[in-house]
Amino acid sequence: MKADFSLLRWSALFEGSSLLLLLGVAMPLKYYADIPEVVKIIGPIHGILFLTFLVFLFSHALKGELNLTKTLAGLVASFLPFGTFIFKAKVLKETAA
Repeated sequence: MKADFSLLRWSALFEGSSLLLLLGVAMPLKYYADIPEVVKIIGPIHGILFLTFLVFLFSHALKGELNLTKTLAGLVASFLPFGTFIFKAKVLKETAA
């Protein structure tokens, strides 16, 4: 039976987008425009999306649908701007094929 990575793909997209919003919009507004409230809103949302991505990632790993290398690639990608987009496009595309 073929693994369904659709939830992992969506969570990668949302997690990556929230990280870019946090780093590219919220943090500059906090430090350059003195509007810290934006970080207080986007920060927790990103935290939830980050944890959701990790839950889906490790769920697939525990089921044996992702090997250790791909799992670690996803983990590292979740800490890098644009990382989950690359993980989704490269690693998950190869895995689904």
